[in-house]
Amino acid sequence: MQKPLIFLSIVAIVVFCTLNVATALTGNYSTAIHNNVWHTGDRVLMSGHDTSNGALNSNHVTEGVLTPSDTLNGIVYIGSHDHNIYALDARTGAKVWSYQTKFAVNSCPAIANGIVYVGSIDHNVYALDARTGAKVWSYATGSWVHSSPAIAYGTVYVGSNDNNVYALNATTGTKIWNYTTGATVWSSPTVTNGTVYIGSQDRNVYALDARTGAKVWNYTTGSIVYSSPTVTNGTVYVGSLDRNVYALNATTGTKIWNYTTGDFVYSSPTVTNGTVYIGSQDRNVYALDATTGTKIWNYTTGSVVYSSPTATNGIVYVGSIDHNVYALDANTGVKVWNYTTGSIVNSSPAIANGTVYFGSWDQNVYALNATTGAKIWNYTTGSIVDGSPTVADINYNM
Repeated sequence: MQKPLIFLSIVAIVVFCTLNVATALTGNYSTAIHNNVWHTGDRVLMSGHDTSNGALNSNHVTEGVLTPSDTLNGIVYIGSHDHNIYALDARTGAKVWSYQTKFAVNSCPAIANGIVYVGSIDHNVYALDARTGAKVWSYATGSWVHSSPAIAYGTVYVGSNDNNVYALNATTGTKIWNYTTGATVWSSPTVTNGTVYIGSQDRNVYALDARTGAKVWNYTTGSIVYSSPTVTNGTVYVGSLDRNVYALNATTGTKIWNYTTGDFVYSSPTVTNGTVYIGSQDRNVYALDATTGTKIWNYTTGSVVYSSPTATNGIVYVGSIDHNVYALDANTGVKVWNYTTGSIVNSSPAIANGTVYFGSWDQNVYALNATTGAKIWNYTTGSIVDGSPTVADINYNM
């Protein structure tokens, strides 16, 4: 019998970075992020995307943030357009290691059993030793890999611009199956209850059997789906470039509701405490009732919001093209603070131990105090940081 899994909510795509994170820790750490199930001693604290109540998602963080007493030697994993994947000390920002791929890295890392899984624009999915950065294996798809991997049942699930969703053996990288959609797949998968949920530029949201890749259902929206699904309480939440946020029945794909924003929705949703948080190209961050789709509030930033929100401890954290990261009251949408970087923030924030981690087009990875927005440290990479971080405790002896 499969052991029950306890998940952390995380937020992660952005642009188009989505992740799913799971952990075997005791206690209730669920909520949702872009996708992962891990039977591991590694402690994944946070990453960028949401999957509440047992859904695998590595992109958004809602609740269940681990306390300092739970954490040993946290590491921030993040990619850069300088072709590197970085492991940074979460406390100081010091580089632990970097691994160079052949092209930019937009994908958000996923960690399981001491392995970091991440995609690259060089067409490959990589498995790297989380402690050293040494390559364990790589798998070459037919095109760019923007999608962020989800790990479940000993399998790595990820999309590619070659139109396929892949299932790879997490230990060896051997292909188990692939499912071909009608266009490129930038969306990141969420895996829960034996089903893989993912969007495609062919306008569809897909539900695939996690073991075989067989299609369970698809739902056709009015345009491209870059957004990564979040699944909670039997409902799939996802955005589309048709300007809508959708709630779909996770079993059948039937539409429950849709909410129309003022422009494209690239952002991926975070769901917690009965509320859906998501950004739009209309410059707004929205809070919607998860059951009805009714708008609770919206906050208008200075520009487009590609970033996917992360929600924890009553605060929503999100980036904007206006160069800022915002902390908003989760109940009212009132701004608590903002921090201005030197350029665009598409990265989705990850929260761990009272710290906000994210990347910026000014080439930096930042760590901010989650309560005040004060900068703790920044690490300068060699190029744009578009992807979102994952923060994990892998029991280093630093």
